[in-house]
Amino acid sequence: MNFWFLLLVLLMSLLLTGLLRRYAISRKLIDVPNARSSHSVPTPRGGGVAIVVSFLGALFIAWASNWADMLIAMALLGSGALTALIGFMDDHGHIAARWRLLGHFGAAAWSLYWLGGTPSLQIMGFILEHGYVGAVLGAFYLVWMLNLYNFMDGIDGLAAGEVVCVCLGASLIYTIFGFAPLIWAPIVLAMAALGFLFWNFPPARIFMGDAGSGFLGIILGVLSLHAAWTDSRLFWVWAILLGVFIVDATLTLFRRLIRGEKVYEAHRSHAYQFASRRYGKHLPVTIAAFLINIFWLLPIAFCMMHFQLDGLAMTLVAYAPLVWLGVRFNAGQAE
Repeated sequence: MNFWFLLLVLLMSLLLTGLLRRYAISRKLIDVPNARSSHSVPTPRGGGVAIVVSFLGALFIAWASNWADMLIAMALLGSGALTALIGFMDDHGHIAARWRLLGHFGAAAWSLYWLGGTPSLQIMGFILEHGYVGAVLGAFYLVWMLNLYNFMDGIDGLAAGEVVCVCLGASLIYTIFGFAPLIWAPIVLAMAALGFLFWNFPPARIFMGDAGSGFLGIILGVLSLHAAWTDSRLFWVWAILLGVFIVDATLTLFRRLIRGEKVYEAHRSHAYQFASRRYGKHLPVTIAAFLINIFWLLPIAFCMMHFQLDGLAMTLVAYAPLVWLGVRFNAGQAE
């Protein structure tokens, strides 16, 4: 894998997103603002399909060229394609929540089968062995990652930019600490997301849609579990780097559950949504998320690896100010 291959992935995503924008306009696949929207201008949706096609196409080439192991390639191809298909169908019509959830667990089960289950994790000096319980926990983890990424795709540039920051951060840590063979997947995903981000950066000219957001969530989850099979500390690297999304989505869900709300219904009570309304723009919130990733979460992930600190403890350190920010910006509160 070289520079030119990565450039090809970037250009493919960039061009496909433009074509999908024209397709969405011609088919009237337009996200019209309503009371629960975080935008005010009708905007085409479904551009995330460009990320899906670019990444899976590059993955197939990587597999055929022996850059990628067959097991991780099958895990990513199957789970990613199924999740994207469900999201694409939901973008073009409505699929009942129970059927979507069934499909999501099917995608999680597929990836865990090819990964060989959930890897062992070191937590506070203890080893959490994998097994049937671990597999169940792994499935719920992947389904939550899939759905939280869907929840967090609500303002311009945030979801795609998060992928770029997290994947490049993980690739940097892989390079520094001797895990170079793992770099190919996150770096390719970053390039695919970057091509889409050109069109989605505030003010967005096309939205990602469920096909893209759900796909990104499960792919990131699978990459984190795959990395943990190489070194369990790498799972905590991903958990730390994804802190902005994990904290906001989990805190919002928890507070809505306490109030007895139907958590599967659309809402705009995430911290990032409250923040975008407070500042009247999406750009400051999106840029703030990037800065948190670069100047807070990435250094903590680096320190955890360099000083061989406990992964869970460092994850809690990383999350503490994010929880404070979430509470400050009313995550999960009734509108």
